[in-house]
Amino acid sequence: MLQAETVQLLCLTAASGVPLFSRGSSKQLPFSVIGSLNGVHMFGAGQGALLSSCETERGSRVVWRVFQDSLMLIAVSGSGNNAVSKLHLHRLLENTWNCMVLVLGQDELANMRNVERLKRELRSCYRLIDRLLERRGEDQGFMGDLTHCADCLLPSHPAILQQALDSFTQAANSEFGCLLIQGRVALATEKWWRLAPQEVVLLSILVNLLSGVTSCDYPVFLPQGSPTVAHRLLCFQLLPSAFVCVLCGPSPSLHHVESELVGCFWSPVVETLRGCLEQGERSPLPPSVSLRWDVQALLLINRETRRSVGACPRARSHPSSEAQPLSSPGRRWELLRHFYTFAVTRYFTSEEASTSPDSSTSATAHESLHEEFSGGFTHQPVQCYLVTDECKCYGLQTPQHQLYLLTDLSVPTFALRSVATHTLNAVTATTGF
Repeated sequence: MLQAETVQLLCLTAASGVPLFSRGSSKQLPFSVIGSLNGVHMFGAGQGALLSSCETERGSRVVWRVFQDSLMLIAVSGSGNNAVSKLHLHRLLENTWNCMVLVLGQDELANMRNVERLKRELRSCYRLIDRLLERRGEDQGFMGDLTHCADCLLPSHPAILQQALDSFTQAANSEFGCLLIQGRVALATEKWWRLAPQEVVLLSILVNLLSGVTSCDYPVFLPQGSPTVAHRLLCFQLLPSAFVCVLCGPSPSLHHVESELVGCFWSPVVETLRGCLEQGERSPLPPSVSLRWDVQALLLINRETRRSVGACPRARSHPSSEAQPLSSPGRRWELLRHFYTFAVTRYFTSEEASTSPDSSTSATAHESLHEEFSGGFTHQPVQCYLVTDECKCYGLQTPQHQLYLLTDLSVPTFALRSVATHTLNAVTATTGF
């Protein structure tokens, strides 16, 4: 139906199957195919069967999901060696629904009054949805759309900036504040971290779309925390690729915060901000973290806080090694995403609680992502590895962390556990992450 490595996203009314929008692949599916995809799902529902996904002989995939008994989202992926995983497609549908709630609110979507009006209003969600579909963040290591953990940057001197952020947020009559550096969450207030991880991820993506805007006042709904009551998202550009944002109520005004508060609280720490930007251009990890030469890429997830940090060190080779580093950072991030999908759908558990309004459907969809052979395990795996033609991968799970590691092929397979343990200790001991 589609070319390899392409994804098309369809949105229809759940009751009547009226198409609302189609995003993604430049080659749109014919209306007859869209009608068939909707029809087979409705037929299954009429027979008491829930159709959540299917796969063709050539590797193409289709996933369905109905939200609030109002809207149906369908994701269709092409075939090929790099076909999009089922986990990614399920995440895409959930993220898309949350995007629409974030912009329009749940009431507008669940209580549909006029189809044509809803079509027009959904256009305001296209930029967010297209960013999810573009997957442009892969080259820079953004994985929040897949992991549902906030992509973080760990500053070298967090205390100074944290004090400035807390004071600025309090002066803006808010308890929800966040500092974004190079698109990653560098610091946030305690209340901001209490938001659902998916909300933190989507708010970060939304702020990243405001590149070039010095300040803005944007109404948002929180998909889990406040799906029916809008809050104001105030964003201010401190330096290129450095934004501070707060969630607040009717006051204060954008002009008041921009003219009287931003300069007062952030001018004294502008040099520290510049240092964070320079760090962000190199790595989300501070320079004090020393990684082995054979570590090609890593993703570290804090299971308790649902935060993550990823790093792709500049290609290095051991003087006595003839092994060649991976071709590009983009390829390493792609392999890391594949390995993460491999591990969480077969071995590791996910602490992500289902807070979707349609919890039963969410739980069913989540369970379907896991391979059947893991169901026979009498224990919970805490480590796994994978050897490919390009690299060696190792996954390590502790009560607090999950580490996904890509190493050079020259690393002996028996030494992968030692390399992973050393890397985990190097990051956590230095940063306290």
